[in-house]
Amino acid sequence: QVRLVESGGGLVQAGGSLRLSCAASGRTFSISVMGWFRQAPGKEREFVAAMLWSGGSIDYVDSVKGRFTISRDNAKNTVYLQMNSLKPEDTAVYYCAARQSYGSWRYSDYDYWGQGTQVTVSS
Repeated sequence: QVRLVESGGGLVQAGGSLRLSCAASGRTFSISVMGWFRQAPGKEREFVAAMLWSGGSIDYVDSVKGRFTISRDNAKNTVYLQMNSLKPEDTAVYYCAARQSYGSWRYSDYDYWGQGTQVTVSS
């Protein structure tokens, strides 16, 4: 089993920045891909960003390219999502997720999920 704990959400004005953290524990050696998803009220959960746990390949949804950066610190078993130039439409609950297989990163069939952290961007 892998346990994921997110932190770093909050309320920020449009144009501001936040950094989300996702600390992984347990059988982290089984992780292949780490991802971030978000779900706004009344909307389906959507893919935001993902990266290989070992480093290298990274993918972003078009709406966050150039504004969000996913990174990792393997020594801390932690993945980050740096969010800059935030917009009101970025308001959502953000979830960290881990998958054991490579598969298609953008689908939500990840094996493990965090509890989510609220990000609210005011206009």
